[in-house]
Amino acid sequence: MSWSPSRGLTSETDPVPDGRLLVADSWLVREGRVRGYTRHRERFLRACAECGGPGPRRLVEFWQDVTDALPRTGEWFPRVELAAGSLELRLRLRHAPPLGTEIRLWAVGQPDLRTVPRRKGPDLDALARVRGRASGAGAQEAVLVTPSGVVLESPTASVLWWEDDTLCLPPPRLPLLPGVTAGLVQERAVRSGTTIAHRERTLAELDGREVWTVNALHGLRPVTGWIGESMAAGPATRAGEWREWLEGLSEPLPEK
Repeated sequence: MSWSPSRGLTSETDPVPDGRLLVADSWLVREGRVRGYTRHRERFLRACAECGGPGPRRLVEFWQDVTDALPRTGEWFPRVELAAGSLELRLRLRHAPPLGTEIRLWAVGQPDLRTVPRRKGPDLDALARVRGRASGAGAQEAVLVTPSGVVLESPTASVLWWEDDTLCLPPPRLPLLPGVTAGLVQERAVRSGTTIAHRERTLAELDGREVWTVNALHGLRPVTGWIGESMAAGPATRAGEWREWLEGLSEPLPEK
C-alpha cells in the first residue's frame, strides 16, 4: 500500500515494483501484539530523516496510519518502506513465515558488500542473495565478516555469543545495523548484572561457544549447527531462559 497525506494508505491496482529502497523496517505482529514497536518507529523515522525523506509531521501521520492498518489477528510480518527516487512511503502487509527456535549457520564467512550497513533498506536485495547462497549450502543463514574475517552479523539478524559468563557482540565501531532486538537483549543484561563485552572474533573463534542470532521476526535463536567447516555448536544453556523473557516483551498495538 502506498501512502499520501491526502489519501492515507491506498492499495494500488497494479503491484508496486520493488525498486531500490532508501529505508525499510519490519517486525512481527502476533495476534495484535508486537515487541519493541516504539523502537522500530524511532529507527524508521530517524533513518528517513537521515536520508532526506519526508518531514517529521508526515512521517508521524504515516506511522499512525500504519498502526491503524495492522491486523489484530493472525501472524504478520509487515514492512514499512521509503522508496528511492519518488520518496514514496509504503506499507507491505505480509503474512509471517514459519517461525524457528534454532538455526544452522554457514561457517564460511561472507564479505560484507553492503553500501549502507547502518541503515536497513538499500542492501536488502544483496543480502537476500547471500542468504540464498547459504541456503544452497544447507544452512539457514550466512555470517557477514570484515575483510580481515571479523564477525559482523547475519543478513537478517545480530550475532551474539557467550565467553564464559560474558555476553559478547561485535564492537559498535564496526559497520553494524542497530538491531532493535539486540538492544533489548543488551538492556536486560545490564539490568541483570550480566557482563557485556564488545570483542572482535573470527568465525573459527566461535567454535564450541553458545552463539545466538536475534531479530524482530524469530526473536532469539541459538545456533545448533555450523555448515561447511568443522565447527561445533556449543550447548545452548542460556538460550531458553532468554528466549522466554524476550517473548514476554510483546505488547498490544496502540488502539486505532
